[in-house]
Amino acid sequence: MPARNTLLLAPPYPVELALTELGANLRTARLRRNLTIEEVAQKIGAGRRAVSDAERGKPTTSVAIYAALLWAFDLLADMHSLADPARDQEGLILSRSKARVRARRGEALDNDF
Repeated sequence: MPARNTLLLAPPYPVELALTELGANLRTARLRRNLTIEEVAQKIGAGRRAVSDAERGKPTTSVAIYAALLWAFDLLADMHSLADPARDQEGLILSRSKARVRARRGEALDNDF
């Protein structure tokens, strides 16, 4: 049976690289705190396998697991800047270029008092 979502089997290389790096960073954070996978899994309310998969950067791992791990290591604040519209330079430029230059012409006012 073919996978429903090919992104999970073969994500674009930059996505795969980012997930692998995030997983390695989460593993480093766990080891620096001298925590086992079991301890972290219990803290976030997930299974050992979910934590292990996140540390390997598996694309099938839920974003909730990644966010919970960031929370567990007190690193969640950085997640608030992800996809921040104020930092989306391309989106800001595009929205300005498509903005209306003038308002739509309305009906003329009559002089009937």
